[in-house]
Amino acid sequence: MKSIRVLLAALLIISLAAAGCSSDKKSPQAPEQAKKAALKIGATAVPHAEILRAIKPTLEKEGVQIEIIEFSDYVQPNVALADKELDANFFQHVPYLTKFATERKLPLISAVAVHIEPMGVYSKKVKNLNELTQGATVAIPNDPTNSGRALAVLEKAGLLKLKAGIGVNGTIQDIAENPKGLKIRELDAAQLPRALDDVAAAVINTNYALEAKLVPSKDALAIEAKDSPYANVVAVRKGDETRPEIQKLVKVLTSEEVKKFIAEKYKGAIVPAF
Repeated sequence: MKSIRVLLAALLIISLAAAGCSSDKKSPQAPEQAKKAALKIGATAVPHAEILRAIKPTLEKEGVQIEIIEFSDYVQPNVALADKELDANFFQHVPYLTKFATERKLPLISAVAVHIEPMGVYSKKVKNLNELTQGATVAIPNDPTNSGRALAVLEKAGLLKLKAGIGVNGTIQDIAENPKGLKIRELDAAQLPRALDDVAAAVINTNYALEAKLVPSKDALAIEAKDSPYANVVAVRKGDETRPEIQKLVKVLTSEEVKKFIAEKYKGAIVPAF
């Protein structure tokens, strides 16, 4: 019996020692884990998600992990952000964000402007816009901010004239002159590349053009000036712009690293806004 008691005591001592060693091994990791911050960011695939993936390693070194949630439309990323399903989103320009947030009474603001995507006119039917026939159909985005912007691109290309002073705020009803009697068809922005098989031409946002393997600098028959005010921004809920992890995201997105990535990958189709 005595030998059994001695054996049990020895086993207890070994067990306590092992537990102590296990605790010692885990303790250095705890502070490291506590330092990690996480951000869920909604983005359209090209170029926004691509840019975010490019900066992921740099942000991890800064102690920020990011999860990229891809969207294919311009509505859900803002709704998800307002509902706190996302910490930020990256897909839109300021005029669209302002209009969306105002109309829906959402507390969303821009944290930083990252790049400009010049809107272009594309076609599978003609190689020059002068070749468009009488009554040809031209597709444009159906959301108000991008439709007005698209009409301004068509005006600059000499295809139509808008009422004086309208600029990028125009609608189809604001077309004052339409010499070729073009039929303007409004479609969801994401559908425009696929619509090229059915229409004479389409005015397409650069992110969707790139997804469709169109090269704006080569394939666009007319393109928006690079001094466009439509810079794409990272949007957050008002008040979150001061969060340390959001500030780190902003810092990295406006770094020389990102400027170089944009220049090398997009060859002028996208230009930095910083």
